[in-house]
Amino acid sequence: MALFKISYFSNSLAKEMEMEVILPQKTENTPDWSQDLLSDLPVLYLLHGMGGNENNWLRRTRFERLIRNTALAVVIPNGDLSWYNNTTYGLKYFDALAIDLPKIVHEFFPQISQNPDKNFIAGASMGGYGAFKTALATKQFGYAASLSGALLGIENKELRTFRDAEYWHGVFGDQFENPKNNLLELAQRKIKNIDEIPKLFAWCGKEDFLFEDNENLVNDFKNIGINIDYRVNEGTHDWYYWDQQIETVLEWLPIDYVKEERLS
Repeated sequence: MALFKISYFSNSLAKEMEMEVILPQKTENTPDWSQDLLSDLPVLYLLHGMGGNENNWLRRTRFERLIRNTALAVVIPNGDLSWYNNTTYGLKYFDALAIDLPKIVHEFFPQISQNPDKNFIAGASMGGYGAFKTALATKQFGYAASLSGALLGIENKELRTFRDAEYWHGVFGDQFENPKNNLLELAQRKIKNIDEIPKLFAWCGKEDFLFEDNENLVNDFKNIGINIDYRVNEGTHDWYYWDQQIETVLEWLPIDYVKEERLS
């Protein structure tokens, strides 16, 4: 397995950005991967939450070890505090990360598949919102997973206490006047072309302050005819639980996930 730390220029943001990329590597200890598989690799884009960066998933979870024996490319971008939105103050993070980044990744690593059925996106907290929004607003991703996702955005009162009103307005504007930031609105648009709806997975702990938001949005999705694999159990808004549940996501994705034997 190879790990790349990449600084690249984002045209949409007009600034340098960072990402980490993991690629499977054939060694004497890895499975017998075919050249056909390695030349059209499935890819998972993994998004961090508020206050995080491209290092979080590798520093705070077992993720790197979990995928050591799996033929999967992983892209972990830095989304800053943007909520993966185009902000009202002119920084177009959605364009940079949802539209431009997959093109840049394929330019750097042409062996990574561009097939939506092999392009996946997942995230925790703010990253869960970003994963669902990106998958519902584009045709790039066939699968999207949210862990403790802030799926109703700034509708959650406790979440709004994390930052001042100026910040939230800068990131969302008026969320409900802008359907591009509202997941239910995006889903309702997508339902008109049922074949374009990505496969969705969501997990949230029962003690998480976002649990009710997850329950509500999942019910709303189901009421308009969108299927979602929704799972709950004990848990709070914490990396301890995301470390456990990211493995559930790997098992859910249409890949040949092979857990490292020492972690079994």
